[in-house]
Amino acid sequence: MLLFKRGSEQDAISAAELKKAVFQTLKKLGPRKRVLVVPPDFTRFHSRAGELARYAWQFYGKALTDVLPALGTHSPMTPEQIREMFGNVPLDLFRVHDWRKGVATLGTVPAAFIKKASCGAVSYCWPVQVGRLLVEGGHDLILSIGQVVPHEVVGMANQNKNIFIGTGGPEGINKSHFLGAVFGMERMMGRADTPVRRVLDYASERFAKRLPIVYIQTVVGWDHKGKLVVRGLFIGDDAECFRLAAALSLRVNFRMLDKPLRKVVVWLDPGEFKSTWLGNKSIYRARMAMADGGELIVLAPGLKEFGEDMEIDRLIRKYGYVGAPAVLRAVRKNRDLRNNLSAAAHLIHGSSEGRFTITYCPGHLSRREIEAVGFRHANLRTMLRRYNPRRLRDGFNTMPDGETIYYISNPAIGLWAYRRRFHCSWKRPGAPWRKAGPCWKSS
Repeated sequence: MLLFKRGSEQDAISAAELKKAVFQTLKKLGPRKRVLVVPPDFTRFHSRAGELARYAWQFYGKALTDVLPALGTHSPMTPEQIREMFGNVPLDLFRVHDWRKGVATLGTVPAAFIKKASCGAVSYCWPVQVGRLLVEGGHDLILSIGQVVPHEVVGMANQNKNIFIGTGGPEGINKSHFLGAVFGMERMMGRADTPVRRVLDYASERFAKRLPIVYIQTVVGWDHKGKLVVRGLFIGDDAECFRLAAALSLRVNFRMLDKPLRKVVVWLDPGEFKSTWLGNKSIYRARMAMADGGELIVLAPGLKEFGEDMEIDRLIRKYGYVGAPAVLRAVRKNRDLRNNLSAAAHLIHGSSEGRFTITYCPGHLSRREIEAVGFRHANLRTMLRRYNPRRLRDGFNTMPDGETIYYISNPAIGLWAYRRRFHCSWKRPGAPWRKAGPCWKSS
């Protein structure tokens, strides 16, 4: 049931209006004794989820017993990050999701369904895994809060992705990411109906009905001054609020270009991006806009590691961003990568498949480390002198020497594509899944 909806490309919903909408909606739901809030982590700081979670705490008081950030495989939030994102919500309410051991399995999506949904890309079953706290916590309301925005794994982020992947377990996260990567991320980004989403919807309908989940979804975009504003707010307990938010996000967060881009410069905020696991959004979100033979330059002052998890960091260093065919061969031949399919998916996502070059300018990693995983390296200070984020504006910029670049200040907020490439991407010959050989099978 849709409980609240508001949004348009011109809307700018204020903090006071957000609070009023949350209070009015929660009042409709009636009194609750034990409430769990599942927001995103600090990597989705701009979602306004921290603010919305704070309003829920203000409304419920002591009845709000737990806050479980949907970490997925990300590092746990620090107290400083919690305070910056959630304000004065008490620290003792926050729980850390243990994605390797702290999960419960609700059921299994059959291989036959996944094979059909993915057009034969994979044919394995998928365990419906969620954080154990959602099942065993005795909550009479679970508020899943987050931002709907184009996404590389599922097409459009949030709704039940926040539950099944954000609080998911190793097999569920691994297989969902691999499904998206093998099917082809360019065939999914910016689309609400994708193979991964169909699997998540199957899980919701068949196995998660007993969980008292209500979704609070934002759509965040830029105003004419380049400031981030809330363009939409949708609240409900089924897929309708997600579909409405996804339709608005496509209009708000998508930059469709008439010509491909020869040179793109992306800034990664050091407070938000410390790994290529997250920082490669600079690649994911811009790849459909890149011209063949073009160059993507990533200014990454906070970059200090590849994976958010020690084992995934090791795998990235071992195998590198070498393209889909090579990664798929490595999966077949190596058990460590086969047991960490989300890492394999990430390696596919982070490669340009040789179509354009990727130059990382890291704050902490060495040239040797960057080049060892398949990227080009450039000195951060040198590149910052030439491409100073304080002087650049989002979109096209002409440098003093006449060079034209396209600048992106925050890749996590949008999706950029060359019009013809986007419209051809769904049926594009040579998509990664076509190179995967026989269907992937497992029990």
